Amino acid sequence: MPKTHHYALEVTWTGNSGTGTSGYRAFGRDHDVSAAGKPGIPGSADPAFRGDPERWNPEELMVAALSQCHMLWYLHLCVGAKITVTAYVDRPYGTMLETPNGSGHFQEVVLRPHVTVTDPADADRAVALHERAHEMCFIANSVNFKVHHEPTVSAPES
Repeated sequence: MPKTHHYALEVTWTGNSGTGTSGYRAFGRDHDVSAAGKPGIPGSADPAFRGDPERWNPEELMVAALSQCHMLWYLHLCVGAKITVTAYVDRPYGTMLETPNGSGHFQEVVLRPHVTVTDPADADRAVALHERAHEMCFIANSVNFKVHHEPTVSAPES
């Protein structure tokens, strides 16, 4: 029987500058994302939509969630495959298309993880495990756009 998981948090708008939403330029897009026992995340809109560039925007958090989920599955799969990973860095990017009516959607996200493994003989298997991590990722399985991955793997010279 499948397990159901629940995620409760709070998003609080902090951008009321005194007149609420009396006009498009009259309010800030700042907000805080919080959950019990966790540090808050300062959020805003993308700067293109009058957001604060020093705060996280939902689009960045979407890309981050995909990257995090992929990484966590990947590391788990490496343990099962007896591949020792000593470093993992991803520099993902997402492309969003804004439509003429002002809405939009992500076209794609590209994950570009660079992984370091201890044994050079594991490099090919380590690259291949990214496909399985993608198949298992909860977040990638929940979006309606393509998520690509361009992994690289290195190992110390013997």
